[in-house]
Amino acid sequence: MCEEQTVSLVDVLEEDEELEEEASAVLAGSDSDHCSYPQGYVKRQALYACNTCTPKGSEAAGICLACSYKCHEGHDLFELYTKRNFRCDCGNRKFSELQCKLHPDKDEVNSLNKYSQNFFGVYCTCGRPYPDPEDQVEDEMIQCVVCEDWLHGRHLGCVVPDCVELQEMICESCMKTHSFLWTYAAHLAVPGGAVEVKKETAEEPTVPTKEDEVDDAIEPSCKRSREEVEPRCRLKELQAIGQKRVQSGAVFWPSAWRSKLCSCSMCQVRLLEAGLSFLLDESDTVLAYENKGKNSEQRRQEHDPLMSALDNLNRVQQLEIIHGYNDMKTELKDFLQRFAAEGKVVTSDDIRQFFEQQSRKRRRVDAGAFYCT
Repeated sequence: MCEEQTVSLVDVLEEDEELEEEASAVLAGSDSDHCSYPQGYVKRQALYACNTCTPKGSEAAGICLACSYKCHEGHDLFELYTKRNFRCDCGNRKFSELQCKLHPDKDEVNSLNKYSQNFFGVYCTCGRPYPDPEDQVEDEMIQCVVCEDWLHGRHLGCVVPDCVELQEMICESCMKTHSFLWTYAAHLAVPGGAVEVKKETAEEPTVPTKEDEVDDAIEPSCKRSREEVEPRCRLKELQAIGQKRVQSGAVFWPSAWRSKLCSCSMCQVRLLEAGLSFLLDESDTVLAYENKGKNSEQRRQEHDPLMSALDNLNRVQQLEIIHGYNDMKTELKDFLQRFAAEGKVVTSDDIRQFFEQQSRKRRRVDAGAFYCT
C-alpha cells in the first residue's frame, strides 16, 4: 500500500505567503494606530488621498495610514502606495469640514510636502485612473523614484526588463529635467538603451543646463588645495570617457546603483540644488522600506501563540482546519475583490463584519451537522 500523502497546514499557508508579504511590505512599515504628523516629514510612509474631502478642484492633500482608518472611514480614498518626506495633512486647512481625530493640533499647511496628479487619483503620462475601467490592456504600473508618479509599462518608452521589482526606474521626463543623469545611465543603468562611445573629433557646442551652472557657481579660487583634500569627481571622470546612451525613454537602474554615484562636494551641491539629495541615501529606496515592513511583520509572527498551538493538534484536527481555511480564503478573496473593483480602502470594521458573518455561518453549519445521519 502506498503511503498516504500528507499536507501540512504550513503547506497551505505558503500559498498566500507572497500576497501577505506584499501587504506587510507596504503597511507594516507605517503606524496604523497613530497619526504620523508628530514625526514631522516622514522619510517614507504609506499615504492616501481622500476624494471625499479634497476632490478634484480643491487643494491636493495626503493622509497617513492611521488617519485613513480612523478619520476617513467610509470615504472614497486613493491609495498612493508610499511617498518620501511627507507630513500628514489630515484635518489641516485643506479639510474645511473635517478635524483629525488622532492629532487635531496641526499647522494650516505643510509647506514642504510635494503633490502631484496622483493625489486626485490619476497617474502616468496618460493621466488615467488606476484601476481604469476603460482600459482593457493588462499592464504593470511602475513608480518613478524621482517624481514618484506611476506609469504604465507601455508608456515608458523602453522595454521593461525582467526582475523589475528589484530595480528602480527614472522616467524620461525626470531624466531630461536632470540631464546629468544620462552620464550615469550610460555606465550604471540596466542595459536597454543604445550606447555609443565618443570619437576623437571636435566637440560640438552644448547648451549649459542648470545643473552644469552649479559647477561654475561653487568653483573656489583655491582649487589646487581642494583637490588635494577631496576625492576626484567620479561624474567628471565618466563624462571624460565619452560613453553615451541614447537619451530617450525611461531608465532602469540595478540594485545598489545609488552607492556608485559621486558624492564629492560639487556633486552634493548639484543634487541638493536639483532636489535629488535622496539619491545618495540607499535607505530611501522603496525596497529598503518594504524590507523594514517585512522584518517588522516577521518579528511579530515569531511571537504568535497561534503557530505554537498548531503543533499540538493531531492530524484529523489539522485537516479540519485546512478545509475550513480554504473555504474562508475563497470567501475572503471574493469579499475583498469588491473593494478593489471600487477602489475603496478596507477598514477594520469591514473585516470585523466579514468574520462575524463567518461565525454565524459556522454556528448554522454546526447546528445542522448535529442532526445529520
